Amino acid sequence: MGVKELRDTARALRKRSTDTEAYLWRHLKNRQMEGFKFRRQQRIGRYVVDFANLEKRLVIEVDGGQHVIDPGDKMRDEWLRAEGYKVLRFWDNQIFSNLEGVWETIRDALLTPLPQGERGDNF
Repeated sequence: MGVKELRDTARALRKRSTDTEAYLWRHLKNRQMEGFKFRRQQRIGRYVVDFANLEKRLVIEVDGGQHVIDPGDKMRDEWLRAEGYKVLRFWDNQIFSNLEGVWETIRDALLTPLPQGERGDNF
C-alpha cells in the first residue's frame, strides 16, 4: 500500500472509529495524559495504528473480538518494536471496565524510558 492509500485509510478510520476508540480518544486528546500529545489513526511505516505518541514512541492498540486470532497483529507489533516503538494492546472490555488501570499502564509506559537497544538507535 502506498503513502496516499495509507493516508486515505487513516482518514477513513478516523471518521468511523469504534465506540471503544472514541471513548479512549476522549481521554487522550488535548494532552490530557501528563501533557503528552497523542495522534489517532496514525500512519507509521506501512501501518496505521490506533493511537500514537511519537515523542515517546508509544503505540496503543484497541482490540475487539476480531483480533483474537489475527496473525497480522503479531507481525505488526514485531515490526513496530524493531523500529523502536513500545506497543500496548488493550481489549475493548478493559477500557470500558477498568479505564483507571488502562490509564495507569499508559502513563507508566510514557514515563518509563525504553531499555537501550529498544529505542531504534544503535548505541
